[in-house]
Amino acid sequence: MANVLFTNVRIFDGSGEQPYSGEVLVQGNRIARVARSARSLPTSGVTVIDGAGAFLMPGMVEAHTHFSWNDQPSLDSIQRMPPEEHILWCAQVAKRYLDMGWTSAVGAATAKPRLDVVIRNAINAGQIPGPRYLAASQEITVPGGLGDETKPHLPYKEFSFGAVVSGREQMRECVRMFFKYGVDSIKLNLSGEYIVGLPAELTQFSDEEIQIAVEEAKRFGKRVAAHARSCESVKQCVRHGIEVIYHASFTDEEALDLLEANKDKHFVAPGLAWLIQTSFGASQWGITPELAKNMGYHRELEHAVESMKKMIKRGIRVLPGGDYGFAWTPHGTNAKDLEYFVKHLGMSTMEALIAATRLGGQMMRMGHELGQIKDGWLADVLLVDGDPLADITVLQDRKRLLAIMKDGEFHKAPEVRGQRSTRWAA
Repeated sequence: MANVLFTNVRIFDGSGEQPYSGEVLVQGNRIARVARSARSLPTSGVTVIDGAGAFLMPGMVEAHTHFSWNDQPSLDSIQRMPPEEHILWCAQVAKRYLDMGWTSAVGAATAKPRLDVVIRNAINAGQIPGPRYLAASQEITVPGGLGDETKPHLPYKEFSFGAVVSGREQMRECVRMFFKYGVDSIKLNLSGEYIVGLPAELTQFSDEEIQIAVEEAKRFGKRVAAHARSCESVKQCVRHGIEVIYHASFTDEEALDLLEANKDKHFVAPGLAWLIQTSFGASQWGITPELAKNMGYHRELEHAVESMKKMIKRGIRVLPGGDYGFAWTPHGTNAKDLEYFVKHLGMSTMEALIAATRLGGQMMRMGHELGQIKDGWLADVLLVDGDPLADITVLQDRKRLLAIMKDGEFHKAPEVRGQRSTRWAA
């Protein structure tokens, strides 16, 4: 790790304050100093990057990540990828996330039991490039529920997209198995999904089964996340202390009141990209807007937008993560979520950036050192050609990311235009 000084940059520090001109000194993997004036920090022995007024911001955090989803149109086509090719796919996708400025990511489920764990470990060991990562289990479901892809003539659990359990003791055994494999979190499919023929309003787990999963997670110091589209499943998440709530499309006043009363304990990642693209962008794969409407996706999208607007007003943490990795939500397009947050949820561009940075650091359980540009914090930073506060879509253009730094090291170094150890970014 080299010492690096970013100078002549506009600093968005993730605190909610407006950007300011200044300098940022990185030493090792930490931000050593942040200065609010130009040419005020020492340059001796450091690589100087003149940003020429470019936008310096914290690296982004993806809250709903499926590295093993292989840009295919069905759960079956994801699961049927052979494990050898599947792990190579995950490694490729991990690099793609870092290429697009996502320096951290929260795993939301994996297609095979150890894919997430292996990729996380390889990233941490420096064997492959990728974001700092929290590894997830497979989706845990019930017989006939979302993720149960077993067939009567092929009754083998290893052919199922999700891990299928029924009852308290099967849940206990399954959760402990995933913790043995080394996951950071388990994922419960508490509700249905229209695309597999199950209503989003369906709530498929009993409270007793959920209670066991949460108890075991607490015993092992792990986290629980949930696919929770139905109103009742959202309430189950709050009642049982499930920290990460994916989707939360359908809510009522009771659900919103519960979330607000516990807003420091929960994160919500609605997955708007999935709802929007399934509704209006999947015709090439046989899901026309008319079919999507008949399935129920148009109605769910309307409810989800209203639910998120109400959550934002109540101060509930809503983060980007759109179920990317299906054919119509391909990996690498994740920054569309920020555009959707502004366009559909009424967030300001400032609020959208904070959701992807400061709140993301909190979701990574690193809110004391990740997600902001502050003295002593981890050096995950992006240098952007353009102003995301004026046009949030610039973050969708890989070419606009002039430099990508994770943990004090450049994944993408700025173009060298000068001599004598000076790098000119723009």
